[in-house]
Parts: sequence; C-alpha cells; structure tokens
Amino acid sequence: MKLATLKDGTRDGRLIVVKRDNSAYALATNVALTLQAALDDWAVKEPQLRALAQQLEAGAVQSRPLDVKALHAPLPRAYEWVDGSAYINHVVLVRKARNAEPPATLRTDPLVYQGGSGDFLAPTQDIPLRDEAWGLDFESEVCVVLGDTPMGTKAEDADKHIKLVMIANDVSLRNLIPEELAKGFGFFQSKPATAFGPFALTPDELGAAWKDGRVHLRMRSTLNGQLVGDADAGPEMHFSFRDLIQHLARTRAFTAGTILGSGTVSNEDRSRGISCLAERRMIETIDEGKPKTSFMKPGDTIEIEMLDGEGHSLFGRISQTVVKAP
Repeated sequence: MKLATLKDGTRDGRLIVVKRDNSAYALATNVALTLQAALDDWAVKEPQLRALAQQLEAGAVQSRPLDVKALHAPLPRAYEWVDGSAYINHVVLVRKARNAEPPATLRTDPLVYQGGSGDFLAPTQDIPLRDEAWGLDFESEVCVVLGDTPMGTKAEDADKHIKLVMIANDVSLRNLIPEELAKGFGFFQSKPATAFGPFALTPDELGAAWKDGRVHLRMRSTLNGQLVGDADAGPEMHFSFRDLIQHLARTRAFTAGTILGSGTVSNEDRSRGISCLAERRMIETIDEGKPKTSFMKPGDTIEIEMLDGEGHSLFGRISQTVVKAP
C-alpha cells in the first residue's frame, strides 16, 4: 500500500492512496482525514486503507491523475523526527572531515539525534539558504514511520511497530556543525528542515527488498543532473531499524507518527558514489590533501529516489532546488 498527503491549504493536508505505478490517486478522507489520524488508529484504519488501495488498482473507485508538486511530505509535521547514523563508512568519513575521532562504541551503540519535526519540506519544495558560508549539504536516507512503540521494545519485536517506509533528504549545514557539537549539546542550527519523498509504503510493498529491518535497494542521488550516488542501502547498514528502535526505546516510549531515519546511506566501495557532499570532500582530502568540491549553492538541484528491480520509483522522487533566502 502506498500513501501520500495532498496539499489542501491546511497544515496537515488530506490523506490519499496512490497507485503502485504512481499515476493516480484516490482520496482516503472517508477512512482518515490525515496520515497522522490513520496512524493513531492503525489497527482499524490500515485494513480499510488496504481495501481502498485494492479498489484503486482495480479501477473500482474514482481516481484522479497524480501531480507530485501537489503533495506535502507524507507527514507534513510529526511528533518526533529521530535520525540515526547507521552506516559506519559515513560516520568514519564525516568524523575525519571535522578532525574528530569516531566514538569508541562505533560498532556497538547507535548514534542518534533528534531533529526538528514541526515544519518538513515537501518533496519538490525549494531548500532556502540564507548564507552559502554555512555549507549546505544533502543527505540521502531511508526512514520508517512508527506506530505506538513501548519503552523497552527489543529488536526482535521491533518489526510490528514499523508501519511505513519512506526516503528523506536530511539537509545539513556542515560548516555550523563543529562549533555546535563543541558545546557538547548536539545539533540545532546546523539541521534545518528535512524533506521527504512523496510516498510512504507499507513494508510488504518492498517484497524481498525488506529484510532484517533493512531496505535492500539502491539509493540514487543526482546532483545538477549528474548521478553522483548509487549506494546499496542494505548490507552496510550496520545498525538495522530493529537495532535503532531498541536503542531509542531503552528509556522512553514513542508515539504513533514518530519518524526514524537511517542516517546517510554509505558504502565503502567508492564506485557506488556518495549520498552527501561531505563524503566526497573527505575522500578528496584523503587523496589530494584538501577538498575541492564546494557545498550546494542557490541554483543547485538534488534528486533522490529508490528504484525497484524493474526500474520503478517506489517512493517517488525528491527533487529540490536551492534558493537564496531573505
């Protein structure tokens, strides 16, 4: 089942069900007005939404052509946005980039931070940038949407709390990060609004690609029309979503609608490219003594998507242009 949120002039939009080929949609407001409302009563609403999705595929319900530009993020705002850093290669490279050692618990204890969740960017919404010196970077990620998740949830029980899967561009302002982290209190100004792909999928839609709490598909990142990353999101995700959920739930519960990110998808094999510019800059530093790639600037565009084995865009495409903000 594939869900999305249609803009309607309100903060949270209207819930729609989308055809598997992304061509059309049906309003789902007779089941739940918003995606958050559906998640709040998922045991009841999920079967009803599935029935509507089946009717849509069969042409048995009124549908309308889909325009991705008319969509919000699937959750235009969320109760919580928690982002991990589950790819060891990414952690090592970006720590080197700011002359910081990886933590001693790198392979045993996940890294997570809590980002802003009150104002997400739509999949085709511009990225505002006030100052190029801040070092704007994209970060291509996989994420999941949780149902109510009790404190103390273990990895082996985590799957039942994963309701939906999405992709994200976790925008970073790299040059603001070192000073913020030096204060010992975490990210804040260096993490502006995150963008999400148009569609949220139930895990079963991924078939065999959803395995062991990971999405075993390629994450494609295209910068200014050039494919810069074709990273495999599965095997090198050191901490699975199951592991991340266990880590999150150690001391508190999480409410339905919480979004959990994988961190930047990253592979040791350089031929797979990059999912953020910080990695390319670090590789240049290792090879050539200094970075030569600049961070993003107004006019630059980034596109992020995941394709299935037949080349279909499962989550739709994030397509954003950086613009000068006042």
